[in-house]
Amino acid sequence: MAMTGKNAITLIAMAIMSITVSGCASYRPAPKVFHEATIQPYRLDSGDRLRVTVFDQTNLSNTYTVDQAGYIAFPLVGQVAARGATLTQLEGTLAQKLKQGYLRDPDVTIEIDRYRSIFVMGQVGQPGQYAYVPGMTILNAIAVSGGFNGRANQRDVDVTRKINGQIITGRVPITDPILAGDTVYVRERLF
Repeated sequence: MAMTGKNAITLIAMAIMSITVSGCASYRPAPKVFHEATIQPYRLDSGDRLRVTVFDQTNLSNTYTVDQAGYIAFPLVGQVAARGATLTQLEGTLAQKLKQGYLRDPDVTIEIDRYRSIFVMGQVGQPGQYAYVPGMTILNAIAVSGGFNGRANQRDVDVTRKINGQIITGRVPITDPILAGDTVYVRERLF
């Protein structure tokens, strides 16, 4: 059966439509764990800067940054794993290590001095790396990065987030909260 010009054009148009439709359906809505992460205790990761205070030990009280490997270098005890820990967990770990031959009953408190950065990409005025502020929403992050540009989809965005060691991407509304370390991608609108 010979193909006419009209049939060939119809087949090409159908192929383009199926690619377009499958491209629109390829995103994944954010899973339940994605939203639950926003109400969980803060988990430390590379780039967080911590203010550690050891009561009555001014030589140990200082700011420490979680390095790329997920550790802080702490005097007397050396490398201490911080990645994935909450502030309370890290306080306990440091106190326990300091008890092992250094201090009788160490009182350790930790606060976040500076959160790790967020990243905003895609159809915004100035894509890049920005400081995270607790309570920030995706819309706040977009505003900090220069706002939407003329081609931006302003309804929802794709957010990539690390949860329990896994990197997950989901599509969420712009009113959703953002977490330190998140990457926001503002897509181009179709029309």
